[in-house]
Amino acid sequence: MSEKKHKCGWCVGDDLYEAYHDLEWGVPLRDEDKLFEFLVLETFQAGLSWITILRKRENFRKALDNFDYKKIATYGEEKIEELLQDAGIIRNKLKIRAVVTNAIKYMEVQEEFGSFSKYIWGFVDNTTILNSYAHYKDAPANTPLSDAVSKDLKKRGFKFVGSTVIYATMQAIGMVNDHEVGCFRYKEVIK
Repeated sequence: MSEKKHKCGWCVGDDLYEAYHDLEWGVPLRDEDKLFEFLVLETFQAGLSWITILRKRENFRKALDNFDYKKIATYGEEKIEELLQDAGIIRNKLKIRAVVTNAIKYMEVQEEFGSFSKYIWGFVDNTTILNSYAHYKDAPANTPLSDAVSKDLKKRGFKFVGSTVIYATMQAIGMVNDHEVGCFRYKEVIK
């Protein structure tokens, strides 16, 4: 019988949550397409539970042209209305409009910095911040760093990028390692 690995408490008991935790959460991510996907998903997550978003992730992928920010940036009123009728996603008009705006702003950041990855990882000198929390509930909802990133994104015209949304994004894309220190992934995601 194999020994069960200790995981962060927030994911235990749900197969989808555990797979996301084991394979994606906290892994340093620099791929432009995936970074935009996480920004979109975290935007829709604002005020909701992450598991709700994970369960709708494939619906979002289908509805939003596989998170293709170049296509999303061209969405007009007809496409926005279509999305507002799609029961498979979160039908929040402000969030849907924010995703379109953010796609445009995302490309502006790419133009200025060479890539969104260079921009976002520049806030941490391209190195994951390694935290040491014994329990996931000890991790903050935001930090002075997420405040600064949020403020800069808002200044650039991004929407739905409050400090809490940005901190959750930073956790998801591995800018901060908030795996519990006893979690088997804590040391695995360090690069």
